[in-house]
Amino acid sequence: MSTANATVSLFDDEFLKKLEYLNIISKRLFAGQLRAERRTRKRGTGLEFADYRAYVAGDDFRHLDWKAYLRLNRLILKLFEEEEDLPIYFFVDSSQSMNYGSPSKLDYARRVAAALCYIGLANLDRVNVISFADGVKSELPPQRGKGRIFKIFRFLTDINASGETDAKSSFKTYCTETRRRGLAVVISDFFDGHGFEGALDILRHFRHDIFVVHISSHDEIDPGLRGELLLVDAENNTTREITVTPSLLTAYKTEFAKYCEAVESYCGKYQLGYVRTTTDFPFEELILKVFRQGRFLK
Repeated sequence: MSTANATVSLFDDEFLKKLEYLNIISKRLFAGQLRAERRTRKRGTGLEFADYRAYVAGDDFRHLDWKAYLRLNRLILKLFEEEEDLPIYFFVDSSQSMNYGSPSKLDYARRVAAALCYIGLANLDRVNVISFADGVKSELPPQRGKGRIFKIFRFLTDINASGETDAKSSFKTYCTETRRRGLAVVISDFFDGHGFEGALDILRHFRHDIFVVHISSHDEIDPGLRGELLLVDAENNTTREITVTPSLLTAYKTEFAKYCEAVESYCGKYQLGYVRTTTDFPFEELILKVFRQGRFLK
């Protein structure tokens, strides 16, 4: 698929209409619920009054309280609470396993990331998008304002599925480069030979708020396989000859469900946001599920 065709099919006019609909819904769902939990406050010259202090040479005259001067014959400076947005980091898994399914897990992840980025941009958050596999493959620097969504579309479209997954190494590399604490949204199938716990531990260590979007394909949940087969690992090309029987399929489904439950249980243990989805689930309905958790927009 060419870049131009991918852009048309993934981020067409119909997609944009859905984004604006989701933006309107998000404002209704969270009316009056300011994002205070994801903001830090520092004393400055914002809009909300906080305190007074004596004027010192070099202070801005515009913030002097002249009424207090007339009463007290002293120069008093008004202090205000200044809101400082915390950034949002979107970690999009672009390992080879994300190329599976119809639509592919990566295409679904692109749409979810684009929708959440749009909501963040509309709310004047600074959004960063990171493609990762066995390391950080590419990064879009901080963007702000709804007009930047097309730059995000281009970045997401240019992501290719390749390489093995090593989320822990990827997150450690990214987070140790003097990143501000923020909201880390991880969009992945969590097929990671190194385990998912260590990767999410890294984000917790750097004190990020974390939201997990766990993507699966129906063919992974209920594979239509029968008979003698040679299976090839999508990421490391290792092979295994197996005979698929009904009992083996049952055992596989049980293990797959256990793994998904382990990811969800980890998120519950550490109070992380979590949604699980399949690629045939309408992405706009998934975004609404994210909103209703009350974790993404605060």
